[in-house]
Amino acid sequence: MNTFVRFLYEFMSVFFGGIATIFKGIIDGVVQMFNIGDYLYIVQFYKNDFHLAEWILVVIACIVLLLLLGLILLLVWFLIRKYIKFRKTLVKQESMLEEIGTLNQQVAQLVQEKEKILAMKVSQLGLRPDEDAEILEEEDNPEQKGEDLEQIDDSNIRFSKLHAIDIQYKDYKLQEYHNNFTLEELVELFRNFAASKLHLYYTTNMIRLFISALSATKLVILQGISGTGKTSLAYAWGKFIRRDAIIASVQPSWRDRTELFGYFNEFTKKFNETEVLKKMYEAGYTDDVYVTVLDEMNIARVEYYFAEMLSILEMPSRDEWIIELVPSVWDTDPKRLEGGKLRIPGNMWYIGTINNDDSTFAVTDKVYDRAMPIDINDKGQPFDPIETDSMNINSSYLEGLFQQAKQRHPLSDDMVKKIDEMDNYVIKHFRIAFGNRIVKQMKDFVATYVECGGTEVDGVDYYIARKILRKFEQLNLAYIRDEIDGFIEFLDRSFGKEHFNECKEYLLRLKKMV
Repeated sequence: MNTFVRFLYEFMSVFFGGIATIFKGIIDGVVQMFNIGDYLYIVQFYKNDFHLAEWILVVIACIVLLLLLGLILLLVWFLIRKYIKFRKTLVKQESMLEEIGTLNQQVAQLVQEKEKILAMKVSQLGLRPDEDAEILEEEDNPEQKGEDLEQIDDSNIRFSKLHAIDIQYKDYKLQEYHNNFTLEELVELFRNFAASKLHLYYTTNMIRLFISALSATKLVILQGISGTGKTSLAYAWGKFIRRDAIIASVQPSWRDRTELFGYFNEFTKKFNETEVLKKMYEAGYTDDVYVTVLDEMNIARVEYYFAEMLSILEMPSRDEWIIELVPSVWDTDPKRLEGGKLRIPGNMWYIGTINNDDSTFAVTDKVYDRAMPIDINDKGQPFDPIETDSMNINSSYLEGLFQQAKQRHPLSDDMVKKIDEMDNYVIKHFRIAFGNRIVKQMKDFVATYVECGGTEVDGVDYYIARKILRKFEQLNLAYIRDEIDGFIEFLDRSFGKEHFNECKEYLLRLKKMV
């Protein structure tokens, strides 16, 4: 046995001796590298043989050596720092993992407490929680009981508000309100309702413009100075149609569509639904008219948070009005959410209010071209209204009136010819042209304006002033100042001096701004 012990000692000493030699060699090498005495001894040995040029080279060699030693020390210092930083990161990660573990335990405890509370609620109904399944099987109407429990336990439902709407409208049937008013009558009904019930006073032409704008586009912009009743007009319309407007107060921090629709919270596994999304979903069940108000919409950049909606509402087929809310599908998702996608309802209009001041962003052409702006710069004068009640309106009936107006009042050939001539004039003198979208929207707007009791020339005048001449503000006003007088003379020759007052007043305001 002693022989084996000696053998093992000598055998293993070869291996460990090699390791010791490695470390000893490293230590000896480091000591030798920093042995100042050896360097000085060599210099002393050769100093008597050096001449001036060689002494300069000796100095350079010493400097290079010092730099090498310094770089080695610096490298060691960086390695030590990196190691310390790495250790701190590991410690932080371990601390975060422990904190996450603690939070998970707390969540589990909260879930258990929630289950206990639900069990108490069920017990109050005369049921024992551990026997729910057996009792449900014995009930005459098990499906109804299952739905009741589903309403109580929503832990597996990520769209809680939309799920509640599904329950609310489960047996809903489309309401037929038997509307029989004309658009001209609608103008007076709404105007008198706002005055008699809400003490909000608007001119007949203002209401006529508002109704015409609804027929031309799904996005109407009410702009002007503060305090003239922009938000009140949208609010009054919601009261009049017995579907209160959803007022979304735009914030400066709005950057994307999640501000309108909400977002999926990965931690809670719930979708944070906004009131706008809730009303959109509800509107899909009905044939009523709905309104969403984007209050002070240009306090943030409209093309950021509303860009997707602008593109969707531009599509000619409403079958393409679809927005994706979530990429995946759950069995408990709302009934009208197909593949995580929501169909934008055609019976909802969007009304934005704009204050033109230094605290807001300029609305871009992308937004203006797809919307219909209406200026509200004057307060309405009080008048004695006819007492008028609110009324339910079928969206299909209202849009049917819009379509009927477009068929009855297409732009006259003479007006189309004059608009073409004006288009050529504006292109030649101001380098601005009408787009196909603007022409189509003009026809829809003017037709409804005429059906509401206005005249074709006034409708065209207002539309061109708000949609075409508005683009002049982007030009160099000093450059076009001399062209404005000639354009006004052209309008007088083409449409008559007594017409196109909106355009002329706008051009004169531009001229004064130079």
